[in-house]
Amino acid sequence: MKRSLLLVLIICLATLGVYAQKSPVDETDMSINNIPRKGQRVSMQLDNRRVEAAWLKQLSDKYGSKLKNNKGVLTLDGVVIEEIAPTPIRVISKVDATPTGTTVWWSIDLGNAYLAKDATPVQWKSAEKYLKDFARMMYREDLVIQIAEAERALVASQNNHVAVIEKANTIKKDIEKNKLRKVEIQQMLAANAAELQQFNNLIDANLKEQEAARGDIVNMRVALEAVKDRMTKIE
Repeated sequence: MKRSLLLVLIICLATLGVYAQKSPVDETDMSINNIPRKGQRVSMQLDNRRVEAAWLKQLSDKYGSKLKNNKGVLTLDGVVIEEIAPTPIRVISKVDATPTGTTVWWSIDLGNAYLAKDATPVQWKSAEKYLKDFARMMYREDLVIQIAEAERALVASQNNHVAVIEKANTIKKDIEKNKLRKVEIQQMLAANAAELQQFNNLIDANLKEQEAARGDIVNMRVALEAVKDRMTKIE
């Protein structure tokens, strides 16, 4: 158990190193309701469900009822995202799982143009920063979770180490008790042997008493016969 906990700790710590991750942003098209749209996508090596829930919460907290969610396709109409543009914009967004993690994609209608790397470079950089900031926040949260898990694994490992030491102490105490019990048993066996010898001595003495008693019987019979013989001789 101790080794498995240490392994968990090592894996968690190793993961912390791996998760000094990049969050690349690229320009990519996506078909939404069979309509191809040019958009911007950030990639993260994080759990899809966690990222999707966090992205939905961030947009919902900021834009409330203006956020529409239709089977995972998020839509914002007429919202002002100060970090990107000072005027109302339209946003369509989607979170997808990938073999290596999760992507957050969005297409932004700026009103007079769609967000594009070449056509709207200023807004592109601002939107890129917005997505990167979100990705960094997600990585920080993930690190906090992993650190907490690593700390719990370390505490569990330390507790297990203490338990193993206590178990060893208990075994040592049991060994001492066993030794004392062995001495007691040896003493009991010695006493039993002495008692057995006493019984054997009593048996030997009894046999001698029996032999003496038989001798007395013989003597008494001889004396009895002598008395009877004298009686027959009385005239």
